[in-house]
Amino acid sequence: MKQKKVRLFILISFALLVISIPLSLSAGARDIPLSDLMATLSGETVNSLYAPILTKRVIRTVLGLIAGCALGTAGCVMQSITRNPIADPSILGVNSGAALFVVSGIAFFGAKTASQYIALALAGAGIISMLVFGIASFVPGKGAVSYNNANPIRLALAGAAVSTACSSLISAVMLPRTNVTQEFRFWQVGSISGGTWNNILTVLPLLVVGILLAILLTPSLNALALGDDIATGLGVNVTRTRALGALSGVLLCGAITALTGPIGFVGLMVPHLVRIFCGADLRVQIPVSAMDGALLLILADVLGRYIGRPGELEVGIVTAFLGAPVFILVVRKAKVGKL
Repeated sequence: MKQKKVRLFILISFALLVISIPLSLSAGARDIPLSDLMATLSGETVNSLYAPILTKRVIRTVLGLIAGCALGTAGCVMQSITRNPIADPSILGVNSGAALFVVSGIAFFGAKTASQYIALALAGAGIISMLVFGIASFVPGKGAVSYNNANPIRLALAGAAVSTACSSLISAVMLPRTNVTQEFRFWQVGSISGGTWNNILTVLPLLVVGILLAILLTPSLNALALGDDIATGLGVNVTRTRALGALSGVLLCGAITALTGPIGFVGLMVPHLVRIFCGADLRVQIPVSAMDGALLLILADVLGRYIGRPGELEVGIVTAFLGAPVFILVVRKAKVGKL
C-alpha cells in the first residue's frame, strides 16, 4: 500500500512537471496559445513576435528547472546532515550570504563574468553557513561550540539575524550606486528572468557534481538519521559525511544564487512535502525533491507572471509568500526543547 502511494505521488509530480513546461513557455505579458506554441517550436512561422519571445522563455524555463532541482536537493541534504527540519538554504543565510558576496564583488572589484559570480557566491555561501551554524551551536558561559546545541529555534534565530544583516549590507552597497541599482535589483529578491545559455553551461558542472554527491551520500545519510553513534557503529564516517553533504549544499546553492539571486523556501517546502508522501528513505527523497523543486519553482514563476501583469512578480517573492506559512508551521511542530 505504501509503495503504491509513493509511486502515485511520483507519477502525479512528474505529470504536473510535464504540464508546467508548456505553461511556462506560453504564459507572460503576451500569452502564446498552445497551438501557436507547438507550431512555432516545430519551425512554423505563425507570428514573427513569437520566436524572440520563446527564445527567452525557453532559457527562463530551463533555468527554472535547474534552479528548482538544485534548491530542492540542497534543502533535503541540509535537513539530513543537521537532522533539523528547518535547515533550508534561505533560512540558514546561505542564499543571502552568496548574494552579499556577489553584490560586493560587482560594486567594489568590478566582477562581471559568470565564473566570477560563481566563485564569489560559493565563498559567501560557505562562510555565512559556517557563521550561522557557529552562532547557533555556541554554548553561553562555556565559550564552546556544541553540535547538539543547534536546535531548530536557535538555527532559525541565527539564520534570521545573519540574513537580515546580509540584506542590510546589500542595500547599503546598492543604494549609493543608483546607476547600477537595476542591475543589482534581482540580487535582493531572486529571479530566473535574466539567464543565458552561457551562464547556465558555466554552472552546470558544479550542479552535476553537487547532485551526484548528494545521491552517492544517500546510504550514509540514511544511517546518519539513526544517530551519530549508530551510524558510526554501521561503519559510517560521520564527520566526512556531514562535510561532503555540506559541500553538496554549498555547491548547489552558491551556483544557483550566482545566476538567480536568493530564492528562498524551496528547500524548506519541498523536502517536507516529499517526506509526507514518500517516507524517510533518502534514496527516494533526494531525487523526488529535485523533481518537485523544479515543479514548484516553475509554477511559482508562472504565478508571478500572472499576478504582476502587465509586468511580473519575481519568483523569489512568490516562493517567500508561499513558504512563510510552511516555515511557521514547521517551527511550531518541531520538538526543540530549551533555547
